[in-house]
Amino acid sequence: MSAALPASGREWHLVARPHGWPKAEDFALREAPVTAPAEGRVLVRNLHFSVDPYMRGRMNDVKSYTPPFKLDHPMDGGAVGEVVASNAEGFEVGDHVLHGLGWREYASVPAKHAVKADASLAPLSAYLGVLGMTGLTAYAGLFDVASFKEGDAVFVSGAAGAVGSQVGQMAKIKGASRVIGSAGSDEKVKLLTEEYGFDAAFNYKNGPVKEQLAEAAPDGIDVYFDNVGGEHLEAAISSFNVHGRATICGMIAQYNATEPTPAPRNLALVIGKRLRLQGMLVGDHAGLQQQFVQEVAGWLNSGELKYRETVVEGMENGVDAFLGLLRGENTGKMIVSLG
Repeated sequence: MSAALPASGREWHLVARPHGWPKAEDFALREAPVTAPAEGRVLVRNLHFSVDPYMRGRMNDVKSYTPPFKLDHPMDGGAVGEVVASNAEGFEVGDHVLHGLGWREYASVPAKHAVKADASLAPLSAYLGVLGMTGLTAYAGLFDVASFKEGDAVFVSGAAGAVGSQVGQMAKIKGASRVIGSAGSDEKVKLLTEEYGFDAAFNYKNGPVKEQLAEAAPDGIDVYFDNVGGEHLEAAISSFNVHGRATICGMIAQYNATEPTPAPRNLALVIGKRLRLQGMLVGDHAGLQQQFVQEVAGWLNSGELKYRETVVEGMENGVDAFLGLLRGENTGKMIVSLG
């Protein structure tokens, strides 16, 4: 069953592999035919899609944990939209679903890869952020990977971003002794302490990270949630107490580097301090999904957990939104809204 379908919809294609910082010429907005869904599929009109730092890695032609984007094909990523035609049991026209075929106006999605999104629990865009992959990344990375326990002092880099801002607040809700964040502007630092309840925050552009962290965490740190890598990781290793744990979630400082970045030069401290540095991918933690949505929806309803979104309107502005994200122009989750 379906309504009248449009003849075509627009989609963003990667047309060249970026070297260093991506440029507008590396992408093209193209028309693609829209057809009725095959058996077992639903046709979704996307309402919002997500742009995320990990997408930069997928633009390189290298073997990684997720296949690279293909040239002259639509890119993909998290999206939420409305079913406009269904050829799958359990999905009706008008249902809202979360799926992985973003960067396009219309998506033909296998029903097994679509998850219903309840607009009465939270705004639909929240399923791409605080109640979606970013929220689960924060939740699993803090509680599962970093083995957070009450009384820990926690440092978060990229703390005003979608993941980092959630990590800091979750740590506070669960009884952290101190939560420190770093961000790239004085305005974001103010947001961390005044709105998100961080105990301390600093602008990493205002001086050496190591010195600013030592001042913000005079008694050291027990957990480091790393979204940045480089100098931030080196500073955290210096500030760690014995048996400190780091969740290595992202390294945005080097995503666009064309030369190798200096690794932390103090790795020898890992031995004496008995540190644990562990990488994480959110896909390994799908088992926590139900518990996560239940607990986080409760924190949202009680007002304990706050979130921000930076919304860019219009399909044609999708690449601008992504490039802005890499430059740190977002506060919280960066979302492209198709209206």
